[in-house]
Amino acid sequence: MKKVIVGLSGGVDSSVSALLLKQQGYEVIGLFMKNWHDESVTISDECPWLDDSNDAMLIAEKLGIPFQTVDLSKEYQSRIIDYMFKEYENGRTPNPDVLCNREIKFDIFLDIALNLGADYIATGHYCQIDKINKDNKEIYRLLAGFDDNKDQSYFLCQLNQKQLAKAIFPIGHLTKSQVRDIAKKSNLITANKKDSQGLCFIGKVKLPDFLKQRLTPKKGKVIKIDAEFKGPEVELAEVKSKEQELELLSAPFSFSSKDGEEIGQHNGAYYYTVGQRKGLNIGGFSEPLFVIETDVSQNIIYVGMGESHPALFKKALFVSKNEIHWIREDLMINENQKLKVDFRIRYRQPLQSGTIYSFKKGLYILFDNPISSVTSGQFVSWYIDDELIGSGTIN
Repeated sequence: MKKVIVGLSGGVDSSVSALLLKQQGYEVIGLFMKNWHDESVTISDECPWLDDSNDAMLIAEKLGIPFQTVDLSKEYQSRIIDYMFKEYENGRTPNPDVLCNREIKFDIFLDIALNLGADYIATGHYCQIDKINKDNKEIYRLLAGFDDNKDQSYFLCQLNQKQLAKAIFPIGHLTKSQVRDIAKKSNLITANKKDSQGLCFIGKVKLPDFLKQRLTPKKGKVIKIDAEFKGPEVELAEVKSKEQELELLSAPFSFSSKDGEEIGQHNGAYYYTVGQRKGLNIGGFSEPLFVIETDVSQNIIYVGMGESHPALFKKALFVSKNEIHWIREDLMINENQKLKVDFRIRYRQPLQSGTIYSFKKGLYILFDNPISSVTSGQFVSWYIDDELIGSGTIN
């Protein structure tokens, strides 16, 4: 019997994952990861980790599998929380859930599992893995989950071949409703439990309160930019190469306080992100205001009126060389090559079509259609058909 250690989170997805593995004849062990102590910044009802831990233990008892809890809060602090603060301080918007999978679940947790003699680890992610043989070499493919509404491949976009070789996703071929049905028929206490939301292992947080732990509030201007603003297209006539054109199209919008009117104040530019609508607390306009750019060095937020404001939209993005990650290294393109792909820049975004262009300093993705709220610090993942083949951090 192969031994599998399941990351039991106390939710229905991991509960059914453990159940299915046991039914398939694996030796299953449940492990609950505790990664967060400070409840002062959580919206308490959304982060009942004690309840989750208890539910995970009850599921293990019901299934008759060994169970233990492991405290990874120190590692979570250094690898995820510290990274988050650094990114926000630099005016970027991180995605801790992607990092959590790369750094915690499929690194530290995987090491713990292997040291306990496990052959594999399993999680309740809605995605699939298969294996192909190419040039006499085994290659693992990360595929979208069968349930389009729950596909979580994006959150795993930073995994590598070694990690995929040791991973099992038991529910990736099922829909969410099928998972709940299985849980109900097996009388699992998590059958009707609502899905957790918010940060990986933390739950929902009041982000400004969370960031105020290290980033001191400081008053700054909110500048409104009119919709007549002209983007980089005005300079495109002068470009001499494809790389120069893509550099121009992917560059952040460059505003100064003279480009608009001051309409209010904020408590710190690093608390805001491009595309944000809530939290500005400025009214009196015919359409909602959206953050179109933040300048943390000058502590200024630039906003535009309406979701169709031209400064919300980009035609390309850039990923610097050291931020590029290929799950399928055999499909990696070389300098001055291009590749037609589908991609997404956030979870649940429908796949978009575009073209990757590779250059010495990194790669660009040129969009077939302009996209709103391209945010520095977020991850872009790219696909061929339903296979996620690579990802990178948006510059």
